Amino acid sequence: MAKLIYVKDPVKFVPALAEVLKGMDEFAVPEWANYVKSGVSRERPPVSEDFWYTRAASILRQLYIHGVVGVGKLRTRYGSKKDRGGSPDKFKKAGGKIIRVILQQAEAAGLVEKVLRLQHGRRLTAKGRELLDSIEVESKEGLNFEEVSTKPMEITQEDAPEEVGEVTEEEVKEEIVEDVEDAK
Repeated sequence: MAKLIYVKDPVKFVPALAEVLKGMDEFAVPEWANYVKSGVSRERPPVSEDFWYTRAASILRQLYIHGVVGVGKLRTRYGSKKDRGGSPDKFKKAGGKIIRVILQQAEAAGLVEKVLRLQHGRRLTAKGRELLDSIEVESKEGLNFEEVSTKPMEITQEDAPEEVGEVTEEEVKEEIVEDVEDAK
């Protein structure tokens, strides 16, 4: 049974992964990170002290879910609407510098690798997948992780209905004729 990241609650998973990333030397917060906005649509820099690690954990989760992802797609993912006063709000992408530096840090840690084939971008390495799989959090409400399986379901004789009668072609035609007459 493979572990599925979809079962893990992202509200609990991302902070747990952020705590693990804090312990890694490669993920150091740059000096400039406290003074820059995360995108054009923001009015001020992030207030949270753990913003860098939370964003890094979220980016790693996106790589796990989507496979190969580039900086452009991540900029769109973390973008938001810009308040333009009296004009209607307009969507703006997030800044690319923060995302790019986090991906470079993840590469230095050996969690991410570049892909230069048909689909350019970055993807998680085996070490990165193991790290994300090792994070233990509660599953989403209503889902039991032990019940989730990636194997196809097998139907046994016990699961089959007790009595299933043979249906002939004539009976099916009769039902269709009755349904058409009822519709008129």
